[in-house]
Amino acid sequence: MQISDGFALSIDDHVATLRIDRQEKRNAMSAGMWRALPGILAPLAQDPAVRVLVLAGAGGTFCAGADISEIAGLAENGDGTGATVTAERALTEFPKPVIAMIEGFCVGGGCQLALACDLRIAAQDARFAITPAKLGIVYPLSSTRRLVEHVGPSAAKLLLYSADQIDAGHALRIGLVDEVLPPEALAERVYGLARTMASRSQLTLAASKEVVDGRADEARFREWQKESATELAEGVAAFLERRPPHFRWTR
Repeated sequence: MQISDGFALSIDDHVATLRIDRQEKRNAMSAGMWRALPGILAPLAQDPAVRVLVLAGAGGTFCAGADISEIAGLAENGDGTGATVTAERALTEFPKPVIAMIEGFCVGGGCQLALACDLRIAAQDARFAITPAKLGIVYPLSSTRRLVEHVGPSAAKLLLYSADQIDAGHALRIGLVDEVLPPEALAERVYGLARTMASRSQLTLAASKEVVDGRADEARFREWQKESATELAEGVAAFLERRPPHFRWTR
């Protein structure tokens, strides 16, 4: 269902799909869309029916970036990137697993969104570029650091300095994406993986995300360990009884 201009949301079997749907602009994000994204994500974060989020694009394209005709509307502190960073942060801090399902173009702000997800799975015909050098924009600090974390300094510089497109194979080799599949196999892989995650202990997934992302200190880690006692008992019992576990923890 359409939940906001430029976005469509569906929920099936504990997996939510948030689809960027502005096909006449190759799913380029308007200023209003960047500003709307945190408010769209907030109730999904609290909804126990949602265990995994898939971020995708409509019409065979993930996202062609920020709508250049509205770039001035994104400005905060004069840098033209404030609203994109706020949206990016909402994705990185989303407490449940987020998979970017990437088809077609993933350019500029599209890469910013994809890198804010936990996993990126792409079709073989996907194309990637990070293009601020074409516009005279300084790529956001958080986005640049995240890019370097995934691909390393040299590959990040090549992407930023050249602003050239790379194909999915190149993106896989440098760590920009995690998997590449034939276009016809992409959805099956993404949703199969999402359903698997949805069947696992949601406590384990939530704790793992906080720890891997560096948002859990030692005290928080101990809290997670204490809270896991019931889940652990069920997991061990299910293993010994050779049955699927029935984990009950919810946020």
